[in-house]
Amino acid sequence: MSVRTRTIWTFAITSVAVFMATLDNLVVTTALPVIRKDLHATIQSLEWTVNAYTLTFAVLLLTGAALGDRFGRRRMLVVGLGIFTLASAAAALAPSTGVLIAARAVQGVGGAIVTPLTLTILSAGVPANRRGAFIGAWSGIAGLAVALGPLVGGAVVSGISWHWIFWLNVPIGLALIPLARLRLAETYGPANRLDFPGLGLASTGLFGIVWGLVRGNAQGWASTEIVTALTAGAILVVAFVLWEMRAEAPMLPMRFFRNRVFALANVASLLMFFGMFGSIFLLSQFFQSIQGYSPLGSGLRILPWTIMPMFVAPIAGALSDRIGGQRLMGVGLTLQAGGLASLAALSTPTTPYW
Repeated sequence: MSVRTRTIWTFAITSVAVFMATLDNLVVTTALPVIRKDLHATIQSLEWTVNAYTLTFAVLLLTGAALGDRFGRRRMLVVGLGIFTLASAAAALAPSTGVLIAARAVQGVGGAIVTPLTLTILSAGVPANRRGAFIGAWSGIAGLAVALGPLVGGAVVSGISWHWIFWLNVPIGLALIPLARLRLAETYGPANRLDFPGLGLASTGLFGIVWGLVRGNAQGWASTEIVTALTAGAILVVAFVLWEMRAEAPMLPMRFFRNRVFALANVASLLMFFGMFGSIFLLSQFFQSIQGYSPLGSGLRILPWTIMPMFVAPIAGALSDRIGGQRLMGVGLTLQAGGLASLAALSTPTTPYW
C-alpha cells in the first residue's frame, strides 16, 4: 500500500469512527420526550440515558488510550468498535429505560476506547509534515458531530423512530471493524502499568456526585441518600487527586495542572460543557413538551447553540495569539453565562423563538 493510500484510509477510518462515537453524546437529547412516552420513563431516567454515556466515556477515556499503548492501538480500536456496535444494537432493542441506560453506559465504554485511539492512530499513520492539518480536520469532524447530534437525533426520530438513532451505528460499526483490521497499521506506545486504583476512585467518585445531582430534586437535597452520595463522591474525588499525585503511573498526571494555562483551559472547558449539555437537555424538553415542536423542529432550534463553536473556534484561535487565551476564555464564559441567564429569565410557554 502506498503512503498516499495508507494516509487516506487512516484518515477516513479514524474520522468516521470518532464522528460516530462523538455524535452519541448529544444525539439522544431530541429523542428524550418520545422515549419518555414510549418507555413510560421519568425525568430522572431520561437524565441517566444521557449521563450513563458521558460518565463512562469521561472516566475511561484515558484508560482507553493506555490500553491501546499496551495491547496495540488497532487491536483495541477494533475492540472498542465492537463494544460500541453491540451496545448500540442493545439500546435500539431496549424494552425499558433500565436496559437503555445500561446499554448507553456500555456505549460509553466503547466510545472511550475508540475516541483517543483514533487520534493516536491518525498521528502515527500520516506524514509528519502534514500531521497538524490532519489532526485539525479530525478535530473539526469531532466538533461537527457534537454540533449535529441534536439535529440528527431529531430528524431520525421525526422520520423513522427513536430506535434508529442507535440502529444507524450498527452498519457503520460493522463496516469499520474489518476496514480497521485490513487498512490500519498496528502501533504501540509505552507499556505503562494501568492505574486501576485511580480508575476505581474516579469512577465511584464521579458516579456518587452524578447520582446525587440527578436524584436531588426527587429525594430532597437534605435527604440522607443525597447528602451521603454527594459527600462520598466528593471524598472519593479528593482521594483520586491525592492518589494521582503519588502514583508511579497515574491515569491523570497532576503535574500537568502546575501549568497555569493548562489548568485554566480545563476549568473553562468544564464550565462550558457543563452549561452546554445541561441546557440542551432542558431545551429539548422545553421545545417539545412545552412549546409543541417536533423532534426535528427542536433539533433545528438547538442547532445555533451547538454549531456556533465551529465558527468561533478558528477566530478565537487566531485572536489568542494576539491578545492571549486567558482573556478570550473569560470573555467566552461571560457570554455563555449571559446567554444561559437570558434563557432562564425569558423562557416561558409563550416566548417566541424569533
